[in-house]
Amino acid sequence: MKAIEIAGQIDDDGKLHTEVVLRQAQNKRVKVIILIPEEEEISDAAWLSSLSDNPSFDFLLSEEEDIYTLEDGQAWPDEA
Repeated sequence: MKAIEIAGQIDDDGKLHTEVVLRQAQNKRVKVIILIPEEEEISDAAWLSSLSDNPSFDFLLSEEEDIYTLEDGQAWPDEA
């Protein structure tokens, strides 16, 4: 299946209008995926804050999970 990205506009009646004529798709059935932008994008800081406050990760605070020290592993070499 070939993918073609085109821009469009949804009018007040909820109908999709495209800005392109697709001659290669005449008389063919197509699948349409509509991506609607979020009203407000989530900032990286808000995303990280919500992850750090998520109780799903509370198990990482237990002593059993604290298995590494600064002496473990090797330093990553600096690339110049």
